[in-house]
Amino acid sequence: MKALYRRYRPKTLSEVVGQEQITDVLSNSLKNGKISHAYLFIGPRGTGKTSVARILAHEINGFKYELEDSYLDIIEIDAASNTGVDNIRDLRERAMIAPTKGKYKVYIIDEVHMLSKSAFNALLKTLEEPPAHVVFIMATTDAYKVPITITSRSQTFTFKLADPSTMFEHLKKIAKAEKINIDDEALKLVVKRGGGSFRDSLSLLDQVSTLSDKKIDAELITKALGLPQTEAITNILNGYAAGDGARVREQLQTLLDSGVKAEVIADNLISEIVANPQPIHLGLLDKLTDVSRSAYPNVKLLLALSGQGIAPAFPVAPAPAPRAVLATAPKTSNNKPTNPAQHKDKAIDKKPEVEKATEPIPNIEPSADAAEIWNQVLLHIQEKAPMIYKLLQDSDYTIQDGKLTIYAKRKFVKDQITKRTANIAEVLPKDYIIEVTDQTLNKDAEMAAIAELMGGGEEVTIDE
Repeated sequence: MKALYRRYRPKTLSEVVGQEQITDVLSNSLKNGKISHAYLFIGPRGTGKTSVARILAHEINGFKYELEDSYLDIIEIDAASNTGVDNIRDLRERAMIAPTKGKYKVYIIDEVHMLSKSAFNALLKTLEEPPAHVVFIMATTDAYKVPITITSRSQTFTFKLADPSTMFEHLKKIAKAEKINIDDEALKLVVKRGGGSFRDSLSLLDQVSTLSDKKIDAELITKALGLPQTEAITNILNGYAAGDGARVREQLQTLLDSGVKAEVIADNLISEIVANPQPIHLGLLDKLTDVSRSAYPNVKLLLALSGQGIAPAFPVAPAPAPRAVLATAPKTSNNKPTNPAQHKDKAIDKKPEVEKATEPIPNIEPSADAAEIWNQVLLHIQEKAPMIYKLLQDSDYTIQDGKLTIYAKRKFVKDQITKRTANIAEVLPKDYIIEVTDQTLNKDAEMAAIAELMGGGEEVTIDE
């Protein structure tokens, strides 16, 4: 039995759902006989680019479209497998041959952005002077990778993800036709998880259709798809806004322990923030988008949520307390007492100046822990070199076996901090070694900090 997304693939432009801004234009062009020599379909996956390309290829030639049909005048090419210039040169040579049955020879090039630079140049020559009987229909998910010389010679159509209401009605119609017993709340979860992609949404509906012989409800869908409860997502965001680290950690750990992937949690957090934007949450968006691209998504998610009053992954110094000002008697030379009469006139005109005693630099005990040492370094540098203080705050560090390593991350920052290592050494225990590097902190040290963030130093294994 065919998958739902294949069974319900549209066969005419009128059957295409959610892309009326494109199908209406194409229908009018066909009706008026205005056929372009090149079309470029761009948009996210699963939005109907390839389906519309096939429909258009058939209707240009007046062919009846069936999913399994094969016409010599319609040639589909996967650019991901045919990236080289030789493939395009072969295409150009074959394009010169007249169509066998239809009026046009139509080339559908899927994922066209995968072509090499030389292949694009070879294709460009054909687009500049195309044979009258050739039509190119190109599709891509990454339009920015297609050279402007190609896009400028093509009619470009942008496909969009379906809005939730359109997708809901589409899936509900299919569920009824397939006799899938699913309630509306469960179907809304499928729509949300599908993310506006018709193919992904239909695949999910196909997947959940076998979950139960009885009615499929939202709870069953949540467990089957590994989705976090809406309440848990709300609690995480509320805890983040309130700076309630314990609440965030508890909810996050509960979701991870129940098998919900960090990428899925991040996606749901993003969706909730976009749907209900609050200024305090907007700073999270950029960090959350990196979770799915990370080799350590669990770690990346924890770091993203370790802000807004929640204990940070690495210790940060508190604001320094104001130092006391000590008053002293006027200085004398050679330890001789001063004559009050000599200063009488000055005292009338001006109050005696009070000098500030220079406080001794605090000595850190060698037994102090890493966080205490780092805090004292920051406090000391904040007074000595405020600009370096900011650079140190943005840097990571490790303290081990009498050595302080500062991970400046960039060469410029490294150079600036290196100039102040003498000031840093003033506050460190005797014989401490200071190393400044422009590298990032290694993963072992980062994982140790994450363990501290989670409330303990117990070693954990993060499954990918």
